[in-house]
Amino acid sequence: MASDTHSAEHAAETVSSCVDSYGSAIGMPQLCGDWISNQVVWLVIALLVIFFVLSRIALPRIASVLAERQGTITNDIAAAEELKRKAQDAEAAYEKALADAKAQAQSIAQKARDEIKADLDAAMAKADEEISAKAAESEKAISEIRASAMENVETVAKDTADAIVTALGGKADAGALAAAVSNRVKG
Repeated sequence: MASDTHSAEHAAETVSSCVDSYGSAIGMPQLCGDWISNQVVWLVIALLVIFFVLSRIALPRIASVLAERQGTITNDIAAAEELKRKAQDAEAAYEKALADAKAQAQSIAQKARDEIKADLDAAMAKADEEISAKAAESEKAISEIRASAMENVETVAKDTADAIVTALGGKADAGALAAAVSNRVKG
């Protein structure tokens, strides 16, 4: 019991050294020199508990979340690179298809121009043939008209000469009149 009394007295002294005559604490109790050793012990215990909780529970969870996030980022970057490569391949295929389509369009246009030119040449040749045939027919008709006109001129000249001779009071021989007109018409 003596030890109990001694520790109680020691506690009372400790408390009394940080308390004034009215029973209230002087200043901040945390800075009371008699209580510092007790506070340091509890501070070390609290820090050890926090350290073990952080090192055993919180930090491994944070590390796993960070590793998972890094893995997701790495996978996303790899997927983005793959999609970028596919997009470039698709763009190259599109450019090739566009170039092929342009070349094919040029080929079709050239083929159409050639066909139109061939049709036009054939139509021109046919038109030239028709024009030549009509020109030949026209020439033939003109020569027939000319021959007919020459015959008519001779007839008209004979009739006119006969009328003139009769008007002058003479009588013309038809054979002599025809020979004279024929000689004059022929040159």
